[in-house]
Amino acid sequence: MNKFLVYISLIFIGLSIIGCNGFFGKKTDLDFIDKPVYQDRDIAYVPIQPVLDQFIKPSQVLAGFDELIYVVDQGTSEIISFDVSGKELGRIEIPGLYSIAMDRAFDILAIGRFDTIFGGTAVNLACVYRINQKNGVLHGLRFATFKPVIIEALYGRGTSATKSDEAITFTGITCLGDNTYYIAKQGPNKPTNKFNCQGSDNDDAVLQVRPDLETGEPDKFISPLSITTANGTNSCFWTFPQSLSSLVQPPQAPDISSSRDFIFTSIDPDPEYSLKVRYIEYREDQDGVQYLQKQLPNNDTSKADGFLYEANKFKKPMGVTVAGDRTNYIFVIDAGSDSLFQFNAEGYEGVNPPPFSTSKKQISASFGGTGIGLSQFNNPTSVAYYDKIVYVADQGNGRVLRFKLTTDFD
Repeated sequence: MNKFLVYISLIFIGLSIIGCNGFFGKKTDLDFIDKPVYQDRDIAYVPIQPVLDQFIKPSQVLAGFDELIYVVDQGTSEIISFDVSGKELGRIEIPGLYSIAMDRAFDILAIGRFDTIFGGTAVNLACVYRINQKNGVLHGLRFATFKPVIIEALYGRGTSATKSDEAITFTGITCLGDNTYYIAKQGPNKPTNKFNCQGSDNDDAVLQVRPDLETGEPDKFISPLSITTANGTNSCFWTFPQSLSSLVQPPQAPDISSSRDFIFTSIDPDPEYSLKVRYIEYREDQDGVQYLQKQLPNNDTSKADGFLYEANKFKKPMGVTVAGDRTNYIFVIDAGSDSLFQFNAEGYEGVNPPPFSTSKKQISASFGGTGIGLSQFNNPTSVAYYDKIVYVADQGNGRVLRFKLTTDFD
């Protein structure tokens, strides 16, 4: 039989086998394989135990660039350091301690109080202390030394202070990538028109301090910040500024953000001051340097049910932080509602829906309520974020709580 007849025979046999099942044969039955079917699931923060509850009055929790967690205990005027497992590593006492930040050299900047005498009068002034944790090859709070570097009434304005200066308080501090830092301060003198003024005897401010490139000193007061608005420069934009957070957050990395933007919270009790958390943009061009309020959405309910710029969203936002990883989450802790709120970088409340979700809308992960439960708070005052863990200083309950997003579990 020649090759042509062989080929014809094979084709005929194949067609006989296929028959009426189709030219390419019967489709393989895959019903025995479990098909992945997505179902929407709850997204929430799950408490991590044990609770850190060895504090009297915790006013702040901070995630450091050295991968440690720091807690400010106002009740003892101490900063206490922990590893991520919650093991205490060291502590240091700072006069009048209230709040802290860490620069990229691992120095801690601590807001406290400073006692001094002018003209025979003793005064107690708001102060920023610089804490150097390095002692030769040793590092940590156990080996630290500290000194006052920015003292109210003495930075860039003179060499004396009065009793009236004691009413000024520093309330928040945050560092940038080049170790410049911002300080929030409050005082009794308020502007008559907080929404637009061209100068006033206003104690409330955000101050800028940066390393002195000429002398090499790390702390040189530069100026108070002013906001540029449609009506010009508004030096009275700041009202009851409470906490600050730059975009420069741990982990330490070569490509860490170089942004000079920051977010601040206000605890202004005025009902007309309805926007109590604001994102401030830094802009430098041919016209010079400007700080502007970033425009964020506040009503697109097709993308989220809540917004950072939602009017009267917060009652008393005591703390704010930004995630230093690529999630870029914004966290706000509100003592007025005893709640933790989470937003994405665009100001939409919630987290992105999981892949293949039936909804493309942000899914809210905010939570709270007054109480002693593991997901409840009593006058929370600070929030920190590191390695997918959220930390909350729950001051009224004398503890620090830790939470992890459920979508991080397999």
